[in-house]
Amino acid sequence: MEYSTFGRHVAVDTWGVDFELLNNAEWLQAQMVEAAEACGATVMSVQSKQFEPQGATVLVLLSESHLSIHTYPEKGFAALDCYTCGETVDPQLAIDYMISVLKPATAHAKKLVRGMGELTVETPELKLAQMTK
Repeated sequence: MEYSTFGRHVAVDTWGVDFELLNNAEWLQAQMVEAAEACGATVMSVQSKQFEPQGATVLVLLSESHLSIHTYPEKGFAALDCYTCGETVDPQLAIDYMISVLKPATAHAKKLVRGMGELTVETPELKLAQMTK
């Protein structure tokens, strides 16, 4: 079987997210696994860290690559990213899922198309209707 080097890497900065959501590594971990499954990815393992006095990091290792979040609850900020290799898993679906549960006031995203030579940068369309509190 020949594997494709084609991949998509979506990175999103979200602002205006509820402190309690961003400060709960256990809840974030459950949501991240749901997001990975929503995009059709295969979860290999999950690591999470709850920081003191606040903040969390969750890394979901996927067979297709990874999904991660780093939070700064005191600023209402979360940095999300999802990278998947191949054509079958769309990282945008995982990002859309996370935006739907985090409900940020604003979000800024870029998508890198990787593995095809020169990196291509695109601005993905986020489901803004879901970003209401």
